[in-house]
Amino acid sequence: QVQLVESGGGLVQPGGSLRLSCVASGFTFSFYAMGWYRQAPGKERELVAIISSIGGATNYADPVKGRFTISRDNAKNTVSLQMNNLNPEDTAVYYCKARKAQSEYWGQGTLVTVSA
Repeated sequence: QVQLVESGGGLVQPGGSLRLSCVASGFTFSFYAMGWYRQAPGKERELVAIISSIGGATNYADPVKGRFTISRDNAKNTVSLQMNNLNPEDTAVYYCKARKAQSEYWGQGTLVTVSA
């Protein structure tokens, strides 16, 4: 059974930091590219960051470049998102996604709220 379980969300003040984690099971994690997406209230889900399966190449959406860092630990089947200098526009439900060819899996999401 495939599972992606996110954790680490919560309430943080503007300028603060959070680290999200996503633990995968039920598939060969190292074969899959991993990504973080987010969906703010009333908006469509959007890509935040992705990391390749081999080599660890990364790509970021423009609004988070220089503030967020995606990483993976294939030994622990985990992908993480370090988020620094958060602002209210980062408030959203954050989802992790695994993708390989025609297969993709989504987690259930974790809520990040940035507010004073």
